[in-house]
Amino acid sequence: MFKELVYPLVQYFSPFNVFRYITFRAAYATVTALLVCFVFGPGIINMLRRRKIGEEIRGDGPETHLTKSGTPTMGGIMILLAVTVSALLWMNLRNMYAWVGLLSILAFGMIGLIDDMLKHKHHDSGGMRGRIKLAGQIGISLAIAMTLYYAGGNHTTLLYLPFLKDPVLDLSWLYIPFAVLLLVSATNAVNLTDGLDGLAAGLVVMAGLTLTVLAYVTGRVDYAQYLQIPYILGAGELTVLGLGVVGAATGFLWYNAHPAEVMMGDTGSLALGGALGVMALMLKKEVLLIVICGVFVIEVLSVIIQVLSYRWRGKRVFLMAPLHHHFELKGWAESKVVLRFWILGGLFAILSLSTLKLR
Repeated sequence: MFKELVYPLVQYFSPFNVFRYITFRAAYATVTALLVCFVFGPGIINMLRRRKIGEEIRGDGPETHLTKSGTPTMGGIMILLAVTVSALLWMNLRNMYAWVGLLSILAFGMIGLIDDMLKHKHHDSGGMRGRIKLAGQIGISLAIAMTLYYAGGNHTTLLYLPFLKDPVLDLSWLYIPFAVLLLVSATNAVNLTDGLDGLAAGLVVMAGLTLTVLAYVTGRVDYAQYLQIPYILGAGELTVLGLGVVGAATGFLWYNAHPAEVMMGDTGSLALGGALGVMALMLKKEVLLIVICGVFVIEVLSVIIQVLSYRWRGKRVFLMAPLHHHFELKGWAESKVVLRFWILGGLFAILSLSTLKLR
């Protein structure tokens, strides 16, 4: 909005020229998202507490989590508000990629919001029926995939692999089911990881920063040519949206750090997972997302391994899945699990960025 309103006035006041720069607008998108969380966060938490919208703890979870019962949840509202305000104020409103990204975040967040409201209404940790929830995720993912397939450039259906400068495959119409699978996987991966104070939010910050760097270099023809990565016209605007997401996740982490004052719930986890997935799609970093979100991938794999092992062998591999609960039951303090998973998240982020120079 500021770009459209303020930049045209540069002929009268030359310092307004800064509004044309993505780096300037992205930096202030971060600051704006943080300020929204700091200003409105306490009020949102108090509102959730007054309405007694508290966390419903699974009966089969670690005993240490029983103390979390009743902690205000649905704090993802704070994240959605912060991302929306920062994006609308600082992104280029004529950019398709920015709009697809923002609307995707809001759509996935709405599914999570409905799920959280049902949990509160029925006082049950189950929430929305699994099939209905999955159908909603698939429907939104399909709409995103179709939009990119028909409105994106010639590069949209090309599949790139880390360490290789040229595409390895043109997915053609198979791009649509591929994109749906990636988005559904990304949203559920963050949702599964959101089980400890600050864990998911901190990991999203690292993954979001990585995707933001990739967005900036992908949207600049000189950097893209130098790094031998695909140049995507207009993708640089995702830098603004990406740092808005990072700012929102960081602001939420202020209240979600152990001991958490509020939980993000599915409202936040599905929205943040959708943000990571849709940015990877638009930046042609679908395969690299596996590395960027390495900890999320490990968490999902631990659940898959646990389920398959129990069905086929009648034995569990882990004390409990997802993996963070396994280490809790081994005696690790919650803060130690979170910190060590953050360290792994940072290592995956560095590894992901290193692929830019290894081609």
